[in-house]
Amino acid sequence: MKSIKNLIYGSSALLVLASCSTKQQMENKPLNIVYIMTDDHTAQMMSCYDTRYMETPNLDRIAADGVRFTNSFVANSLSGPSRACILTGKHSCQNKFYDNTTCVFDTAQQTFPKLLQKAGYQTALFGKLHLESLPVGFDYWEILPGQGDYYNPDFITMNNDTVQKHGYVTNIITDDAIDWMENKRDKNKPFCLMIHHKAIHRNWMADTCNLKLYEDKTFPLPDNFFDDYKGRPAAAAQEMSIVNDMDMIYDLKMLRPDKKTRLKSLYEQFIGRMDEAQRAAWDAFYGPIIDDFYKQNLQGKDLANWKFQRYMRDYMKTVKSLDDNVGRVLDYLEENGLLDNTLVVYTSDQGFYMGEHGWFDKRFMYEESMHTPLIMRLPKGFDRRGDITEMVQNIDYAPTFLELAGVEVPEDIQGLSLLPLLKGEHPKDWRKSLYYHFYEYPAEHMVKRHYGVRTDRYKLIHFYNDIDEWELFDLKNDPSEMNNLIDNPDYADVLDSMKIELNKLQVQYKDVVFEK
Repeated sequence: MKSIKNLIYGSSALLVLASCSTKQQMENKPLNIVYIMTDDHTAQMMSCYDTRYMETPNLDRIAADGVRFTNSFVANSLSGPSRACILTGKHSCQNKFYDNTTCVFDTAQQTFPKLLQKAGYQTALFGKLHLESLPVGFDYWEILPGQGDYYNPDFITMNNDTVQKHGYVTNIITDDAIDWMENKRDKNKPFCLMIHHKAIHRNWMADTCNLKLYEDKTFPLPDNFFDDYKGRPAAAAQEMSIVNDMDMIYDLKMLRPDKKTRLKSLYEQFIGRMDEAQRAAWDAFYGPIIDDFYKQNLQGKDLANWKFQRYMRDYMKTVKSLDDNVGRVLDYLEENGLLDNTLVVYTSDQGFYMGEHGWFDKRFMYEESMHTPLIMRLPKGFDRRGDITEMVQNIDYAPTFLELAGVEVPEDIQGLSLLPLLKGEHPKDWRKSLYYHFYEYPAEHMVKRHYGVRTDRYKLIHFYNDIDEWELFDLKNDPSEMNNLIDNPDYADVLDSMKIELNKLQVQYKDVVFEK
């Protein structure tokens, strides 16, 4: 790892600073960073990646005016761990935030906002943090407690007070971010603004103005919606099936007094936060759908298809608000002359299943959840446009932002700066494989612990803890990861080389796996 980093960054801090010189920095105009991150937004639901489902014109603006990463991945497909990887530039094994159920983020450790702050940047964070600790390294912040609420949400402020704000959460977070840029920052200093949305997290509660959207759309079931998980016992053991595990009331909003589900009370808490007008609009829309659903008494594949259609529509409506608000941020930057001097990043904390393998949620190392969208609108002086195909990971964001700001990248950061790629370079020694490790078990959705390695063609996964199963996939011939080749003699040499690569990455990233 060190030799690779030395080749990319140069042999000294002076070369690091020289390599990140841009026209703006030469003119003493430090670059700003606007980092927009959503929760559980999958690339399938962005029209700059996939045109099958919906249009996202404002997200597409970022990609059209900049770059789209086509091989962007996370290191641990879960909200809190992913965010810890992003802040530190390190895998979970090093930042020690392994899962959402047992960990508290160690705020004493090094993060890129702290380093930017020391270098004279103003730093701000609005929205979801989900690290069980308060933000450190930010000049200004307001965060949602835990997952937060879609309607009339609470926010924890820098005074450690909790205040409730009226409205829809995606609008509120955007309002606060724009207000900070306009009224609360020192406009003579560069800034790094992190806009962390709750959307598009379960249970996909749309803004009332978007409730009627997409109701005329019917979506084909994914080809592997009724996956039987043959040869993949860990996949068979999960509890994230749309058919079996998607809650009729909490997820699909089919609330009726005489019906009970595991998560009914939680849903009632969510809608209980609405004011009179919001609740009236909500009930006016869902009431007829509820009546029709229970009247039909659907069963079997008819019920499965009905649940899938409602899931897709609710998810898309939540994306619509997000896309609109991304447009508001872009418009503000443009109207205030900030676009040319600002790197605008849009990504998600991980991908998500939209019915593939019959699932919703994430966690698995399979493509839909390990893959995450990543698009960037580049500052003036960066001429790269179009697709970047090199494999990148969310541990790469921290060194990228630091190098962009002219800050030396600490040696213990495990990610690689993306600046060479943004400049149009194709480093010959760029990484050829990615490491992944998921730790949260037992927990919601019951996905087994596993780690693995992914190359441009193959993926090797080892499920461990209360299970000992290996999976090998040929992504070129089996992009949906349906055929486990672990016992196929034709792939014996591939398996051997993948195990060697896996061991190399575990040593490189200092991940000691204790398999119980």
